[in-house]
Amino acid sequence: MFNANSYLVKIYVRKIKEEGLTFEVVPSLFNLKEVVTEVVNVTA
Repeated sequence: MFNANSYLVKIYVRKIKEEGLTFEVVPSLFNLKEVVTEVVNVTA
């Protein structure tokens, strides 16, 4: 359902990278957590 270009994914990626949030704050909504984790790890 979510992909790397989804607005919600971009919000969580930015919060993790810039504000130092952890992956635990990303809700387990469909595949949101998996996509956010993948995007952060690829762009790290």
